[in-house]
Amino acid sequence: MHNQGPSNLPPQPGTQVPPNVFNQLQNKNHGGHELFDVHEILSGIINMLDQYQLYDQHIKDPELKEILIRQSAFVTAMYNTIVEIFQTGHEPNIPMKTYTMSQSHTTTYGIKPNAPKKPNQSVNDLTDKGLSSYMLGHTKALASLFAMTALEMTNPGIRRAVTYNVPNFIEMSYEIFLYQNKNGFYQVPQLNEQDMSLMLKSYMTTPQRNIPQ
Repeated sequence: MHNQGPSNLPPQPGTQVPPNVFNQLQNKNHGGHELFDVHEILSGIINMLDQYQLYDQHIKDPELKEILIRQSAFVTAMYNTIVEIFQTGHEPNIPMKTYTMSQSHTTTYGIKPNAPKKPNQSVNDLTDKGLSSYMLGHTKALASLFAMTALEMTNPGIRRAVTYNVPNFIEMSYEIFLYQNKNGFYQVPQLNEQDMSLMLKSYMTTPQRNIPQ
């Protein structure tokens, strides 16, 4: 009788499974599309963290630097959690956390004259206005990526981790927006009062249907 290699079939019920074999089985609890999506997510996070390190060298405003440091620390912990779930198939050892920003929720509306924008000619032209915009680009892109890929996840742990962090990236984006807005970097135009009123009144509620129990 010929010797056979290790079987890829799951063990029969009641069979004691060695820990290393169990971990191998857990690691296979991923769909192919999910594997590619998680790789894209983790690569996107690494890209954000690497870019933040570059921005840190050029930021002048201590408040913006504090935002960058706090977001970097939070996203690093998020990255480690996702990697842990991805590799083990288990819930993480450290519970996922909710990002809390430091900005007030006050938005300034209206447009003021600004100098026309143009590309920088060298790194010496980098400003906090531009650097904060780059940061906002990363957080908004990851918020969209996490929301889109969460719909493709089959592993429940990965799906929860990705879904849970969509609001965190939204909150980080909102924090950067508020910083930009109060410094005049991100201005918010408004419609005139009549047009705004017409837009606000263009919908009405409908009778609520009973939800089957």
